[in-house]
Amino acid sequence: MEMIKIFDTTLRDGEQSPGASMNIEEKIKLALQLECLGVDIIEAGFAAASPGDFEAISRIAEVVTQSTICSLARALPKDIESAAKALEKAKQKRIHTFIATSPIHMEYKLKMQPSEVVKRAVEAVQLAKSLCEDVEFSCEDACRSDIGFLKEVALAVMEAGAKTLNLPDTVGYRLPHEVGHIIKEVKDCVGDKMVLSVHCHNDLGLAVANSLAGIQNGARQLECTINGLGERAGNTALEEVVMILKTRKDVFMDLDTRINTKEIYAASKLVADITGIRPQPNKAIVGKNAFAHESGIHQDGMLKHRETYEIMSASDIGIPQDNGLVLGKHSGRAAFKDKLTNLGFSNISQESLDRAFERFKILCDKKKEVYDEDIRSILTEESTKIPQIFELVSLQISSDSCGVPYAAISIRRNEEDKIDAAIGNGSVDAILKTIDRVSGYNGILKDYKVEAVSEGKDALAKVVVKVEFEPNRPAFIGHGLHIDTMQATAKAYIGALNSYLSMRELMR
Repeated sequence: MEMIKIFDTTLRDGEQSPGASMNIEEKIKLALQLECLGVDIIEAGFAAASPGDFEAISRIAEVVTQSTICSLARALPKDIESAAKALEKAKQKRIHTFIATSPIHMEYKLKMQPSEVVKRAVEAVQLAKSLCEDVEFSCEDACRSDIGFLKEVALAVMEAGAKTLNLPDTVGYRLPHEVGHIIKEVKDCVGDKMVLSVHCHNDLGLAVANSLAGIQNGARQLECTINGLGERAGNTALEEVVMILKTRKDVFMDLDTRINTKEIYAASKLVADITGIRPQPNKAIVGKNAFAHESGIHQDGMLKHRETYEIMSASDIGIPQDNGLVLGKHSGRAAFKDKLTNLGFSNISQESLDRAFERFKILCDKKKEVYDEDIRSILTEESTKIPQIFELVSLQISSDSCGVPYAAISIRRNEEDKIDAAIGNGSVDAILKTIDRVSGYNGILKDYKVEAVSEGKDALAKVVVKVEFEPNRPAFIGHGLHIDTMQATAKAYIGALNSYLSMRELMR
C-alpha cells in the first residue's frame, strides 16, 4: 500500500481567498484540527509576507507535533532565512521555496532568462537545505511551462537537495489528461529520487480531477485546502480527494492517506466558522445537502437500502447522526464535556471549557431548544478568542421621535466602562458609529454577513464582519454570536477591533 501525502495549505493559500483572513489564535486552532485530521504537512503561512504570518508560523510550530510544519518562501535569501527562523521550534519542519518557470511568467513577471531561473532555483534550494533538511521546490505555473525546461529544473533542484518537487496548475488551465502527461514525463525523468506533488487550482472546475490524474501518473503528494478555499476559484478540496480515494478502492486499491476521515466535518465547520465562508449547499462531501434526500423515489430507496442512493455514509466524515436536542438547563458540566468530545472538541483548554459552559447555561435560559450547532458555535468562538482589549457591556437600540435609529453602548476597557450614543442610517450603522466614538478607532465596514446557527425563531445569530482600520492595510474579521442580531453585530465589530489592536504592533 502506497501512502499519498496530504499537504494542506488552508492557512496559506486558503487564507488568500477574499475575506478569509484569520487571526493568530484562529490559525493555531485550525492547525491543531488539521493535526487531528491526520494531515502530513501543514503549510502554516508565508513567513516573509508579514510579521503576523511569521508569528503565526512560529506559534504553530511550537504546538503541533505530529504534522510537519511548512513555510512558503520565494527563491530569495531573505524569504528563506525568514522561513527557517519562523520554523525553529518545529519538531518536524519544511521550507517550501518556489520560482515561476512558464515563458509568460519568466518574460513578463520575473523578466529573467531561463538560465537565470535555473540558477536562482538551485541557489534557493541550496540555502534552504543548509537551514532545513526537508526542502520542497515548486515550479510556479508548471503546467504552462515547457516540458523540457521543467525536466531541466527538476534535475537541477534534485541535485541541489530538494526532496519534493511540486508541479502546480497555478491558473487552473489544464485538463486531466494534460496534467497526467506532465507528471508522467517528469516522473520518468527523476524516478524515485524525488516525491512529485500536484497543486491544482479550480478556475475551470477541474482541480480535483487534475489532482487525481496527477496521482494516477506518479504524484505522491496532494496539495489541497479544506472546503476548497484559495485564490480566485479555490484549490483542490481536501475532503473530496480523500473521500474519492477511500470510496473508489476499486480504482485506487493500492493507495491510501493518513487522514482520519471522521474529522473532516469538524475541520470543514471550523474553517467555515472562522472565515465566514460557507460551502455551497450542494458542495460535495461537506455541503449541507450532501446527504439530504428530498425526492420521494430517493427516500423510498433509502428506506429499503441505504446504498441505493448513498455511496458513503455521513458518519464516515464525522457528521453527528442525531442533530436533535442534546442538553438542557439542568445538564451538568460532565455531560457538557462529554458532548463536546462527541462533537470533536477533545483538546480544548479548561479555561475555554469553563467559559463555554457558562455561556451554554445562559443560552439554555433564553432558548427553548439547544442544538449541537449552537454548542459547536459557542466552542469555536471561545477556543479562538484573542485578548479582549475592548469588551461589550451593554447595548440598547431605539429611535427618536422622527424614527431615526440610535444606539447607546457601554464598552469596558481596563476595568473602566465608557458609555456613548450615536444615530445612524440604520441600527447597524448606529452601532458601528457608537463603537467608533467610544473606542476612539474608526473602522470602515467592508463586509457584513449574518446567518442563523440552528433553527427556530430563537436561533442564535452568527454575524461575521470584515473591517478596515488603516488605509492600505489588511482588513480584520470579527465574529459575534447572540440570539439578538444587533448584539451579535456589536460583538463582531468589537472582535474585529480587538484583532486589529492585537496585531497592530506586529504590523509596524
